[in-house]
Formats: sequence, C-alpha cells, structure tokens
Amino acid sequence: MRKTNVAYFFPLGLIICVFLDGTLSSLYASHLFTTDITIESRLALFWLVMAVFYGKVDHLLWWAFLTGLVFDIYYTGILGIFIIIFPLIVYLNREVYRFFTSTFLVVLLIYLIDITIVSALAYWANNLIGLTNANVADFSLHVLWPTIVFNLALFVLLFIPVKNWFERFSH
Repeated sequence: MRKTNVAYFFPLGLIICVFLDGTLSSLYASHLFTTDITIESRLALFWLVMAVFYGKVDHLLWWAFLTGLVFDIYYTGILGIFIIIFPLIVYLNREVYRFFTSTFLVVLLIYLIDITIVSALAYWANNLIGLTNANVADFSLHVLWPTIVFNLALFVLLFIPVKNWFERFSH
C-alpha cells in the first residue's frame, strides 16, 4: 500500500508546531506572560484539529498521544496531563465531525471549544496536584480568555494555508 505525502509531512508539521508553542512562549515571554495575563500557544492542538477536519492521517490518536507525551515530558515534566488531553480532543473532534461540515466557522468554533477544554483540564489537573492555586475566576480572566483570543487570531491567520496543505497532501 502506497503512503500519501501526508504520512511523511504530517509528523514534521506536528513537531514544528510543538516546538513553536515553546519558542513563541520563549521569544515573546515579556508579552505573553505578564502580571495581568498568561497566554498559552496551542499550535500543536491547531495542527491536530486541522488533521481531523482536513487531513487523511493514519493513526491520528497515536499521534495525539505522542504529542501529549512530548508536551508532558518537555514542557511540564509531569506525565499524564497532555498525554490524556490531546487524544481526548482528537476523539471528541472525530465524533463531532460526523455532524458538521468542515467550514471555516464550524472549525473555528470547535477549535474555540477545544482550547477551552484543553486549558480547563490542564488548569484542573495542575490545581489538583498543587501546581497552581488560582481560583476559577482568575484563571478565566487572566489565562483562558487571553489564550483563546491569541489562538483564534493564529487560527484566522493560518487556517487557509494549513487547510490547503492538508487537502493537497492528503490525496
């Protein structure tokens, strides 16, 4: 069986997105992490969501699992938060995908929900193990909303090129 180009380039794009998440945070730390706000880049999540809706990627749940593993090891140092969240999001998106068409607005709204789920679950897990002590109101105002705005802006900028890439290489 002949592999499509997406089988070769999807992992490369995923690796780039995972490390861009950290690179953006490092390069723009003075803007993304202030006393008033904390903005978390979610490009790896964006890549996974776009793969669900526009790519024909084999073993996407495993890729999500590996992405979560890398996130946990490289960024948090605690196994179990993203290793569960990323495959969960891919699974939920696949289930939702059956009921909607893959339009810009639909994928944008689903991505908005995904960012909220990922951020809330990460907050809950970090709160559970004592890595944060922020209350829900502070988290929502100072982390969740800035993260949503930032990532939706990136979504609007990257949607067409990434959608075209997936459609081109998934055939």
